[in-house]
Amino acid sequence: MGSTLEDRPVYPKSLCFDPFPFPECTEKQKAKIRKLAEELDAHRKRAQQKHGLGLTDIYNALEKVRAGATLTTKDKAIHDAALVATLKQLHDDLDKAVAEAYGWPWPMTDVEILKRVVGLNAARAAEEKAGHIRWLRPDYQAKGELMLEGGSAHQKSGRKAPPTKKAGKLAWPAKTAERTVAVEHALAQAEEPQTAAALTKQFARAKPADVQEILDTLCALGRVRPGDQAGTYVK
Repeated sequence: MGSTLEDRPVYPKSLCFDPFPFPECTEKQKAKIRKLAEELDAHRKRAQQKHGLGLTDIYNALEKVRAGATLTTKDKAIHDAALVATLKQLHDDLDKAVAEAYGWPWPMTDVEILKRVVGLNAARAAEEKAGHIRWLRPDYQAKGELMLEGGSAHQKSGRKAPPTKKAGKLAWPAKTAERTVAVEHALAQAEEPQTAAALTKQFARAKPADVQEILDTLCALGRVRPGDQAGTYVK
């Protein structure tokens, strides 16, 4: 679906990401996928930092292992340093967890995966034509869609938009995962570094301790970083 750069395929967001049919995961499935993905990322970073290896070299060795090809002396050194066998297992476990989230059997060939993804894409497209959209981030995407529709209506009718009302506090989600998304989004919208107390005031019934814990977690994952002033955070 994408274009190419020289002889390499390019990944256009509008064609490859936006219409991609992601699975509808349970919270347990999300947690499992998240844990495996974080372990995979940490494993690769350790190999890169400790041994100065590049991802291309590591994955070239992994592909040879998967193909059952003979490893050269260089390949064996990379294999041992990067613990490629462990990397392979992490990828296998992650693939299986994602297949389970889709409700699909595992293992499958690339051709079988592609057929299922294309079929699911067609089913989702039919749902959207009927008015049912499976948002990845419903709290923000659905709200944004309604705002865009409202703006278009005012423009088409030629009427002036009603005066903007002062925004009230945002709803504080019940689930931790949704709270994390909400806090990260609020921080991303802020024009200056924010403290946990300041962010708490944006949500109804939120507690500073809960917001602070989420900020600490996001900071540890590299999603946000500390601001110049003590106790502040920026996206």
